[in-house]
Amino acid sequence: MTTYKIALLPGDGIGRDVTDAAWAVLERAADIGGFSLARTSYPWSCDYYHQHGTMMPPDGIETLKTFDAILLGAVGWPAKVPDSVSLHGLLLPIRKAFVQYANVRPHRLLPGVQSPLKADAFDILCIRENTEGEYSGAGGRVHQGADNEVAIETSIFTRKGVERILRYGFEQARARRGKLASVTKSNAQKYSMVFWDEITQALAREYPDIEVTSYHIDAMAARMVMAPESLDVVVASNLFGDILTDLGAAIQGGLGFAASANINPDRSAPSMFEPVHGSAPDIAHLGIANPIATIWSGAMMLDHLGEKAAASNVMTAIEATTARGIGAFPGKDKTEAITTAVLSALD
Repeated sequence: MTTYKIALLPGDGIGRDVTDAAWAVLERAADIGGFSLARTSYPWSCDYYHQHGTMMPPDGIETLKTFDAILLGAVGWPAKVPDSVSLHGLLLPIRKAFVQYANVRPHRLLPGVQSPLKADAFDILCIRENTEGEYSGAGGRVHQGADNEVAIETSIFTRKGVERILRYGFEQARARRGKLASVTKSNAQKYSMVFWDEITQALAREYPDIEVTSYHIDAMAARMVMAPESLDVVVASNLFGDILTDLGAAIQGGLGFAASANINPDRSAPSMFEPVHGSAPDIAHLGIANPIATIWSGAMMLDHLGEKAAASNVMTAIEATTARGIGAFPGKDKTEAITTAVLSALD
């Protein structure tokens, strides 16, 4: 029997509740599929920061290296630790160290879930560059607190980085409906974004079977609201992708359905799977967090590990659950009830 080693990082707030729920579903799917998942949990979080002064230990990356995949719940508790500290202390170092340059987020309506839009069907795969761009961390501040204080934040776009995320997007479009939308703001950012557009055009010649359209970020935001059914694969930089995928979560019914994968495409290091709803400190430990985004992220993890039948089974169980109205409406069902319904559908 194949056994996959999974590092579990519950994190903060509702992270523990949703990862417990997802793990129950993933273990059941593994039992049905004839493989096993071996979990090792790590308490790296804002509470850990308060105890140790870091979000994870100095050997954290070396520790995670030994796993087949990482499942993360949520990180952040602004009242305890500034988001800039928690993000740059845990998530970004993992993504960069393991070259998880493709952040993949599916946006589609599950059965029974209501979108705030008139559209009743769309299927968008957003692919966000995940290791450089606007979140490179290059910059600094001088003369802090003085009236001549200066803050500089420099975006870093490399040819290798832009080309590989766009190529990943082209390959995903080829496996889906053959349409790719590349998102920039090249009318205003005449260096980095024109550079991105030029690489898009060059790669398009290698993929004559793919319909390629370039959009400015503002036009894409409008299109996702007005005509989401017209979109297939959307590729954007770190910042623009971050914004668009939260918009994608909103149009698919809310953050409770927002799954994601941080992928290392060449599999030279583990990939990380996480919901993108955050730690929601205001509802932590109330048992009302929707675990579907985490369960969906877990399904993406199974698919990445090669257990495609099990991944499909989990998605079918999620869809059967929301079709019954369970977990389909924000705040209606408790975490345990949604998890039980998904497990029942899986059986």
